[in-house]
Amino acid sequence: MPKTSPSGSIIVYTGDGKGKTSAAIGTAVRASGHNLSVLLVLFMKGSSYDHGEVRALKGIHGITIKSFGQPGWVKKGSIHNGDIEQAQLALSCAQSAISNAEYDFVIMDEVNAAVDCGLINFEDLENIIKMCPSGVSIVLTGRNADPRLFEMADIVTEMKAIKYLYTTGNNARKGLDY
Repeated sequence: MPKTSPSGSIIVYTGDGKGKTSAAIGTAVRASGHNLSVLLVLFMKGSSYDHGEVRALKGIHGITIKSFGQPGWVKKGSIHNGDIEQAQLALSCAQSAISNAEYDFVIMDEVNAAVDCGLINFEDLENIIKMCPSGVSIVLTGRNADPRLFEMADIVTEMKAIKYLYTTGNNARKGLDY
Protein backbone atom coordinates (compact mmCIF):
# COMPACT_ATOMS: atom_id res chain seq x y z
CA MET A 1 0.00 0.00 0.00
CA PRO A 2 1.40 3.45 -0.85
CA LYS A 3 2.83 5.30 2.13
CA THR A 4 3.06 9.05 1.68
CA SER A 5 2.30 9.54 -2.01
CA PRO A 6 0.84 12.84 -3.18
CA SER A 7 -2.02 12.69 -5.63
CA GLY A 8 -1.05 10.42 -8.49
CA SER A 9 0.13 11.51 -11.90
CA ILE A 10 0.28 9.99 -15.37
CA ILE A 11 3.68 10.62 -16.96
CA VAL A 12 4.67 9.76 -20.54
CA TYR A 13 8.26 9.67 -21.83
CA THR A 14 8.30 9.08 -25.58
CA GLY A 15 10.08 10.07 -28.78
CA ASP A 16 12.84 8.80 -31.04
CA GLY A 17 15.65 10.15 -28.86
CA LYS A 18 17.62 8.58 -26.08
CA GLY A 19 16.62 8.93 -22.44
CA LYS A 20 13.09 7.62 -21.95
CA THR A 21 13.99 4.74 -19.66
CA SER A 22 16.70 6.86 -18.04
CA ALA A 23 14.11 9.52 -17.15
CA ALA A 24 11.86 6.86 -15.63
CA ILE A 25 14.79 5.42 -13.66
CA GLY A 26 15.55 8.92 -12.36
CA THR A 27 11.94 9.18 -11.22
CA ALA A 28 12.25 5.81 -9.45
CA VAL A 29 15.42 6.86 -7.64
CA ARG A 30 13.90 10.19 -6.62
CA ALA A 31 10.75 8.48 -5.32
CA SER A 32 12.83 5.98 -3.36
CA GLY A 33 14.75 8.87 -1.81
CA HIS A 34 11.42 10.07 -0.39
CA ASN A 35 10.62 6.60 0.95
CA LEU A 36 7.99 5.96 -1.75
CA SER A 37 7.57 2.50 -3.24
CA VAL A 38 8.23 1.83 -6.94
CA LEU A 39 7.44 -1.08 -9.24
CA LEU A 40 9.42 -1.12 -12.49
CA VAL A 41 7.73 -3.41 -15.03
CA LEU A 42 9.99 -4.02 -18.02
CA PHE A 43 8.08 -4.79 -21.22
CA MET A 44 10.03 -6.48 -24.05
CA LYS A 45 13.13 -6.77 -21.84
CA GLY A 46 13.34 -10.30 -20.50
CA SER A 47 15.44 -11.34 -17.54
CA SER A 48 18.12 -12.78 -19.86
CA TYR A 49 18.87 -9.26 -21.16
CA ASP A 50 21.79 -7.66 -19.30
CA HIS A 51 20.29 -4.41 -17.93
CA GLY A 52 22.75 -2.05 -16.30
CA GLU A 53 19.85 -0.18 -14.73
CA VAL A 54 18.49 -3.39 -13.19
CA ARG A 55 21.88 -4.18 -11.66
CA ALA A 56 22.08 -0.71 -10.10
CA LEU A 57 18.47 -0.54 -8.91
CA LYS A 58 18.51 -3.94 -7.18
CA GLY A 59 20.32 -2.42 -4.23
CA ILE A 60 17.97 0.54 -3.78
CA HIS A 61 15.35 0.27 -1.03
CA GLY A 62 11.74 0.49 -2.15
CA ILE A 63 12.26 -0.41 -5.83
CA THR A 64 10.90 -3.72 -7.14
CA ILE A 65 11.72 -4.86 -10.69
CA LYS A 66 9.78 -7.35 -12.79
CA SER A 67 11.13 -8.20 -16.22
CA PHE A 68 9.08 -9.65 -19.11
CA GLY A 69 10.11 -10.57 -22.62
CA GLN A 70 11.92 -13.17 -24.64
CA PRO A 71 15.61 -13.15 -25.57
CA GLY A 72 16.48 -10.73 -28.37
CA TRP A 73 14.69 -7.69 -29.71
CA VAL A 74 11.03 -7.44 -30.67
CA LYS A 75 10.63 -6.06 -34.17
CA LYS A 76 7.41 -4.55 -35.43
CA GLY A 77 6.03 -6.75 -38.19
CA SER A 78 7.76 -9.94 -36.99
CA ILE A 79 5.99 -10.65 -33.72
CA HIS A 80 5.96 -14.12 -32.18
CA ASN A 81 3.32 -15.62 -29.90
CA GLY A 82 5.82 -15.64 -27.03
CA ASP A 83 6.28 -11.87 -27.42
CA ILE A 84 2.54 -11.32 -27.09
CA GLU A 85 2.31 -13.68 -24.12
CA GLN A 86 5.14 -11.91 -22.28
CA ALA A 87 3.64 -8.47 -22.96
CA GLN A 88 0.27 -9.65 -21.64
CA LEU A 89 1.96 -10.96 -18.48
CA ALA A 90 3.71 -7.61 -18.00
CA LEU A 91 0.44 -5.74 -18.49
CA SER A 92 -1.32 -8.01 -16.00
CA CYS A 93 1.47 -7.49 -13.46
CA ALA A 94 1.20 -3.70 -13.79
CA GLN A 95 -2.60 -3.76 -13.73
CA SER A 96 -2.67 -5.79 -10.52
CA ALA A 97 -0.15 -3.53 -8.79
CA ILE A 98 -2.02 -0.39 -9.85
CA SER A 99 -5.54 -1.58 -9.04
CA ASN A 100 -4.43 -2.85 -5.62
CA ALA A 101 -2.46 0.35 -4.93
CA GLU A 102 0.55 -1.76 -3.95
CA TYR A 103 3.07 0.92 -4.97
CA ASP A 104 3.26 4.69 -5.10
CA PHE A 105 4.79 4.60 -8.61
CA VAL A 106 4.35 1.97 -11.32
CA ILE A 107 6.74 2.40 -14.23
CA MET A 108 5.70 0.57 -17.39
CA ASP A 109 8.96 0.66 -19.34
CA GLU A 110 8.53 0.25 -23.13
CA VAL A 111 4.76 -0.12 -22.85
CA ASN A 112 4.31 2.47 -25.61
CA ALA A 113 6.45 0.36 -27.94
CA ALA A 114 4.48 -2.74 -26.92
CA VAL A 115 1.26 -1.01 -28.00
CA ASP A 116 2.90 0.25 -31.21
CA CYS A 117 4.12 -3.26 -32.09
CA GLY A 118 0.69 -4.78 -31.48
CA LEU A 119 1.68 -6.80 -28.42
CA ILE A 120 -1.05 -5.21 -26.32
CA ASN A 121 -4.17 -3.22 -27.15
CA PHE A 122 -4.29 0.50 -26.46
CA GLU A 123 -7.75 0.07 -24.93
CA ASP A 124 -6.37 -2.31 -22.29
CA LEU A 125 -3.71 0.24 -21.33
CA GLU A 126 -6.29 3.02 -21.35
CA ASN A 127 -8.53 1.05 -18.95
CA ILE A 128 -5.64 0.58 -16.51
CA ILE A 129 -4.95 4.31 -16.54
CA LYS A 130 -8.63 5.19 -16.09
CA MET A 131 -9.01 2.90 -13.08
CA CYS A 132 -5.81 4.11 -11.39
CA PRO A 133 -6.53 4.89 -7.74
CA SER A 134 -5.77 8.30 -6.28
CA GLY A 135 -2.22 8.49 -4.95
CA VAL A 136 -0.71 6.07 -7.47
CA SER A 137 1.44 7.51 -10.26
CA ILE A 138 2.03 5.72 -13.57
CA VAL A 139 5.05 6.31 -15.78
CA LEU A 140 4.79 5.08 -19.40
CA THR A 141 7.91 4.92 -21.58
CA GLY A 142 8.71 3.93 -25.14
CA ARG A 143 8.78 5.24 -28.67
CA ASN A 144 5.68 5.97 -30.67
CA ALA A 145 3.29 6.63 -27.80
CA ASP A 146 -0.30 6.69 -28.94
CA PRO A 147 -1.31 10.38 -29.10
CA ARG A 148 -4.46 9.57 -27.10
CA LEU A 149 -2.17 9.11 -24.09
CA PHE A 150 -1.19 12.78 -24.26
CA GLU A 151 -4.72 13.86 -23.35
CA MET A 152 -4.81 11.47 -20.40
CA ALA A 153 -1.35 12.39 -19.08
CA ASP A 154 -0.36 15.07 -16.61
CA ILE A 155 3.20 15.22 -17.98
CA VAL A 156 4.38 14.34 -21.49
CA THR A 157 8.02 14.59 -22.50
CA GLU A 158 9.19 13.81 -26.01
CA MET A 159 12.85 12.97 -26.43
CA LYS A 160 14.00 14.13 -29.86
CA ALA A 161 16.99 12.56 -31.57
CA ILE A 162 19.31 15.21 -32.94
CA LYS A 163 22.23 12.82 -33.31
CA TYR A 164 22.10 9.14 -32.44
CA LEU A 165 24.81 6.47 -32.60
CA TYR A 166 22.43 3.95 -34.17
CA THR A 167 22.01 6.11 -37.26
CA THR A 168 25.76 5.88 -37.92
CA GLY A 169 25.78 2.08 -37.74
CA ASN A 170 27.13 1.80 -34.19
CA ASN A 171 25.74 -0.91 -31.96
CA ALA A 172 24.34 -0.40 -28.47
CA ARG A 173 27.05 0.09 -25.87
CA LYS A 174 27.19 -1.35 -22.37
CA GLY A 175 26.71 1.37 -19.78
CA LEU A 176 25.45 3.91 -22.31
CA ASP A 177 22.53 2.14 -23.95
CA TYR A 178 21.85 -0.80 -21.63
